[in-house]
Amino acid sequence: MTSIAFIGGGNMASAIIGGLLKSGRAPGDILVLEPNAEQRSRLQRDLGVITLEAPGSVLQRAAIVVWAIKPQNFKEAAAACAAHIAAALQFSVMAGIRSHDIARALGTERVVRSMPNTPALIGQGIAGLFARPAVGDDERVQVERLLAPTGRTLWVEREEDLDAVTALSGSGPAYVFYFVEAMMKAAQDMGLSAEQGRELALATFAGASALALQSGEAPSLLRERVTSKGGTTYAGITSLERSDVHGAIVSAVKAAQRRARELGDEFG
Repeated sequence: MTSIAFIGGGNMASAIIGGLLKSGRAPGDILVLEPNAEQRSRLQRDLGVITLEAPGSVLQRAAIVVWAIKPQNFKEAAAACAAHIAAALQFSVMAGIRSHDIARALGTERVVRSMPNTPALIGQGIAGLFARPAVGDDERVQVERLLAPTGRTLWVEREEDLDAVTALSGSGPAYVFYFVEAMMKAAQDMGLSAEQGRELALATFAGASALALQSGEAPSLLRERVTSKGGTTYAGITSLERSDVHGAIVSAVKAAQRRARELGDEFG
């Protein structure tokens, strides 16, 4: 039995599939519906999975269906696939489409919605998860196992909280990259090379994040420990506060949350 079918074979699907293969899943147990010929060839060549150009009865073999397509393509794809996958657990990594719209389009209440992020590509991601009431505890465990190779998972009890997850961790890598870009620019302004600035900035982010995770202490306390009054860090933090960078970051995350809600309305 093909236990997992992916509708869409893009980056996030490939990340999950790659993790499944590394954890011992046989390529022949994974089916990917991907209309793009070049992408199908890549999936077959690099991952060895079974691919389909169009929906068919073979999808009925899937116990879990992973929706990994662009949200604007969901309605059309759902109409084509629904008759073949009604018995499967539906798992969505699509941004913006709410679980009740997925349930209505597919004719099943067994829907889990997820918001992963791009570090999943290297097994360092975190995904927010929401399950509709019809999803059993054993099926929640199946979803956790599905995502385990891509990183961590976090369940939320209210679906609207996924909009906050989207804004924080879904969009969050871009905020980090944006900050790294600025640090690299500052490095070059101070006479370092772009590569030196990149290495220093990325290692600093990675090390600081690892320290915060391992220590369990509040980030504010960790910050205070390296901010001696009158020192270099104090000068830098004072400049950030003068520019209200803290407030700008909070505003940015809230703006992303608002957009996540708007997308749910658009694709509902």
